[in-house]
Amino acid sequence: MTRNRQLGVTALGWLILLTPFAIVIYAGIRATPVYLNYMKVVKAVDGTASELKGGGANATSIKNAIDRHFEIDMVNYPDSKDFKITRDNGAWVIEAQYDDEAPLFSNVSLHFAFDKVTRIGGGSGGD
Repeated sequence: MTRNRQLGVTALGWLILLTPFAIVIYAGIRATPVYLNYMKVVKAVDGTASELKGGGANATSIKNAIDRHFEIDMVNYPDSKDFKITRDNGAWVIEAQYDDEAPLFSNVSLHFAFDKVTRIGGGSGGD
């Protein structure tokens, strides 16, 4: 008498096997808007640097240009007030350093730290 044994993964096995993949995919979906917003911030900072590289830049004109770019691209966070604009060896340095979070489940969230530095005039471009 031969016993027929079924080989393969059961429904419970598939559930256990696919759960980590589902969590990673869900985390990616939750992180996407945060990274798209960061790309808008980078675009605004780089656009400001290319607009003002000809000269005549000061801290106020840099903040105003960033605000214009943020208004066009609909960036709500971070605000231009959160940027650090300093002078370094004849060049203006714009530093956008901020944190953002994306909720995952209940009290678990993903934390992102962003740091974009761009120079206007007097040296190399940005990073």
